[in-house]
Amino acid sequence: MPIIRSLRTGLLTGCLSATLLLVAAPPVYADVAPSPALLLAKVASGDLDPAPYWVSEKLDGVRALWDGAQLRFRSGNPVHAPAWFIAGLPPQALDGELWIARNRFEQVSGIVRRQQPNDADWRQVRYMIFELPDAPGSFTARITQMRAIVSAANVPWLHAVEQFRVNDQATLMHRLDSVVQAGGEGLMLHLADAPYLTGRQDALLKLKPWQDTEATVVGYTPGTGKYRGMAGALKMQMPDGKHFLIGSGLSDAVRRHPPAIGSLVTYRYQALTQDGVPRFARYLRLREDY
Repeated sequence: MPIIRSLRTGLLTGCLSATLLLVAAPPVYADVAPSPALLLAKVASGDLDPAPYWVSEKLDGVRALWDGAQLRFRSGNPVHAPAWFIAGLPPQALDGELWIARNRFEQVSGIVRRQQPNDADWRQVRYMIFELPDAPGSFTARITQMRAIVSAANVPWLHAVEQFRVNDQATLMHRLDSVVQAGGEGLMLHLADAPYLTGRQDALLKLKPWQDTEATVVGYTPGTGKYRGMAGALKMQMPDGKHFLIGSGLSDAVRRHPPAIGSLVTYRYQALTQDGVPRFARYLRLREDY
């Protein structure tokens, strides 16, 4: 993580304050595999008919793929899970989230990123599966397979994400409100008759009361008042080159040690302005593919 240090240099004409940003190098993995092809969601439209879809809660965890022998992050880097955790997984490929509970992303992220796993911490983690890579048949058929796999494994840390059906948009929005009010992020909708797909597809949609996406950190503004000596806001660049600031949602810890320049940050926003920049952007987390 980056470290901000204030260097104060005395000059003949006074005292000049400067800030030096030192960025720690990311961990180096000797056995990195190519990034796997994943199914990625598009944003659901406001007039969506949910009847052809299976619906589930959007879990705020760390995505991980199991190939039958190795558990890896979406980047291809290995997840250093305890041997007992790995031993409980089946020989079939799985796709899912390493998850603890709602509003516990930072905790689960810290646990699963460690190269030396802590058994006590990992006892809290569940592997919540929502897909079977390269499995034949429709998503409906794969749901049945996932439930059978979890039942056969019979370990407390392997679960199939609950999937349910709704008949109309009013019921869908009621379920969305219930999930959000309980601390969840939103809902996922997976086309019931879809074969296994990869890439960003209409077969998988996300439904949330707000939008979130990623942008690149390109600088910082200095903090003032109680944030003096910290980052006041993050200077961000969107994929299309537009720039904006994120000042909301930054904890004191993030302000002291902001994400490194060049890193991706996930942020939340309500809508885009006429100029195409996010309105009411709020920091969520550093985007780490581990």
